[in-house]
Amino acid sequence: MSEQIRATTVLPAQREDIELYTADGLRLVGELASPLHGQAVGTLLTLHPLPTHGGYMDSHVIRKASWRLPALAGLNVLRFNTRGTSSPRGASQGSFDGGRGEKYDVAAMLDFAAERQLPNCWVVGWSFGTELTLKYTADPRINGAILLSPPLHRATDADLDRWARFGRPMKVLVPELDDYLRPDAAKARFARVPQAEVIGVEGAKHLWVGESAVRRVLDEIVATVAVGVPLPLPDHWHGAAEAATATADQESTDE
Repeated sequence: MSEQIRATTVLPAQREDIELYTADGLRLVGELASPLHGQAVGTLLTLHPLPTHGGYMDSHVIRKASWRLPALAGLNVLRFNTRGTSSPRGASQGSFDGGRGEKYDVAAMLDFAAERQLPNCWVVGWSFGTELTLKYTADPRINGAILLSPPLHRATDADLDRWARFGRPMKVLVPELDDYLRPDAAKARFARVPQAEVIGVEGAKHLWVGESAVRRVLDEIVATVAVGVPLPLPDHWHGAAEAATATADQESTDE
């Protein structure tokens, strides 16, 4: 029987509670979702929006990636709470440090992926997560990055120049109606990174509210990381699926 994939649909995957350990002595909580069958074709290492404005590992785009992409695209999805951030999974130790101490959180994520030998790793940062991506993930263990709604508040031209030298691909999805950085301004700022592909998304807002916006993001991610998977991703699922408890999305009002 075919069922429509809705906001609360959880498709089959192997889901493992994980812990990351930082070089400055903190334990961070997270989850690794993997395909039930076969080898994953790639891995998404996700960095969530600003925790002081509601961002966490369950921010809706990241959560829906973990619920759908292992089954629909054969991708691993790693998500975790940065320091001082809580979610139903639990609370990560420490306290929010404005993007400074979080460099150890990012390093712990990259170390975990390397230790597990997760294949074809791409960082997916959203808003504050894009700042962490630009500042701390120009690392040979990743194949590239996907940025969602980058505000470019904490990331500097020096960070962009580092990525330009790094040379790995970058896809930048910029909502037409973003609150902080819109497509034309984003193209000007990211011109420093020759390998950055900046895509303005018509009608979208910073929070990617609505199923059509989420589907656009997930399709762009899959097109980049799981080349060869047919697109657009299906909106119906043939087989067993679960429904998460219907609650209001705690979508970030990141800045």
